[in-house]
Amino acid sequence: MTREWRIAPDIQTEFATRGPDAAVAALAERQHGVVSLKQLTALGLLPSAVRERVRSGRLHGIHRAVYAVGHASLSGRGHWMAAVLACGDGSALSHGSAAALWGLREGGGSRIDVTAPRRMGRIRAGIRVHWRPSLAAVDVAACDGIPCTSVPFTLLDLASVVSADSLEKACDRAEQLRLFNGRAIDELLARMPGARGTRRLRDVLDNLDPLGPETRSEIERLMLALCRTHPLPQPVVNGWIQLAGIGFSPDFLWPRQKLIVETDGGNHQTKRALRPTAGATSSSPRPATSRCASPGAS
Repeated sequence: MTREWRIAPDIQTEFATRGPDAAVAALAERQHGVVSLKQLTALGLLPSAVRERVRSGRLHGIHRAVYAVGHASLSGRGHWMAAVLACGDGSALSHGSAAALWGLREGGGSRIDVTAPRRMGRIRAGIRVHWRPSLAAVDVAACDGIPCTSVPFTLLDLASVVSADSLEKACDRAEQLRLFNGRAIDELLARMPGARGTRRLRDVLDNLDPLGPETRSEIERLMLALCRTHPLPQPVVNGWIQLAGIGFSPDFLWPRQKLIVETDGGNHQTKRALRPTAGATSSSPRPATSRCASPGAS
């Protein structure tokens, strides 16, 4: 994909009304304190004006053609943003660094991981560049204003560099943060069957969620996991029945018990939390609220 850095119209207006330094400060504020040479020239600054600001201490070089504005003390996000800017258009924070940005795991390693659409002529200090020319638009997102790989793609990248246990914890954390999208992950794995990490991610997902494709939502998958964790009769999931001459598909049906359960969304435990463990008892967490009805009951 091609993702070019563009200057927002209001920043251009800032340049025209309050001058270049105000516009540069406004741009840096949105980018965790950093800007690129390409952005500065797009804003209207000549290379000589950029060099003058470096000499006067208003710009501080972080990477080649990437500057911190005002001072060189950057936050972790500032360093992540600077690394992405240093790798050029279409680049995105990835692997462990993207996982840390999304909140899926702590830290991000001693080097910053960035996926770039073209090979770099010179490796930037402190940056681990991953070359991938065919990163699709759906695989790139922004978190806190920093271009990064999407959560599904981040988990796939992570699967190639961490243990199965660490990957499982990252998937669990994604669920807790409401960032986990099983369907999007399935679609990604179908698009990239030969990618590194595919098998490990699939194995971890199967271990976390050993349920068939019969469920239609995360809450249904959790409800089915609960049924399988406890000594309950197994329901018919999203089957088709007729009741009083009307056909419909209940979420869960126990025909012999004449029981229907319709699940509702809400805060719930993750699949990892609901997975049976040694010594598990009936005190396991309950799923989100459900509505129950008994077909044939008066």
